[in-house]
Amino acid sequence: MWDLTTIFNIDRQVLLTINNNDNLMLTGIMSTFTTAWTWVPLYFCLFYVIVKNHETMQQIVLVVFGCLLAVGFSGGIDNLVVKPWIARLRPCNDESIKYMINTVIWISKNDYSFFSAHAANTCAIAAFFAFLVRSTRLTIGLFFWALMNGFTRIYLGMHYPSDVIIGTLWGILSGYVAYCIYHYVYFRTNPHQSYVSTQYTVTGYNRQDTNLILCVLVLSALVATIISLVIDF
Repeated sequence: MWDLTTIFNIDRQVLLTINNNDNLMLTGIMSTFTTAWTWVPLYFCLFYVIVKNHETMQQIVLVVFGCLLAVGFSGGIDNLVVKPWIARLRPCNDESIKYMINTVIWISKNDYSFFSAHAANTCAIAAFFAFLVRSTRLTIGLFFWALMNGFTRIYLGMHYPSDVIIGTLWGILSGYVAYCIYHYVYFRTNPHQSYVSTQYTVTGYNRQDTNLILCVLVLSALVATIISLVIDF
């Protein structure tokens, strides 16, 4: 039976294994990927798809509210309740390990580590849209994006692996709860429809629009990679 000391030691060892990489090119890419501004085009594209696939302002506002609720659950409870309560130092600020890891100074923060709001928020968005749109390819793409964001936090020494794992699970739960609330309110004011079509998902989203989201996601990652390489070299 593992005790907390054993779990913490494994946590530290996995962090050191992932973080101790002297590849400046990969560090630059991870630093760019972890920045929220990198994914602004993706957020605008998600909003565009919401607007395009709903008929009334009430429906659009309800979906946007559901997404914001998911992020509010995930990041709000983390930052306002869990982090101050647990008060676990970030690896980059913990005297017992900070000199053993590689960090990027400009992204270091002074708040607490457990759990990762980065992982929670991105997974909340991914989960909410997975239930909302019901497209397998979009679900895979968004969760790959969310998990990649969580990985950057470990790679850059901002979080322990357990911070990201718990953040991921909490984000998925937050996205699901927010979707359930959205679903309940939406179908009290709108007729329930299920689409059987090769053009639309079962919830009525145009499949071409889901492909657009994936294209924007890939292009954003590609542009971020190119920018990081140009800056490094």
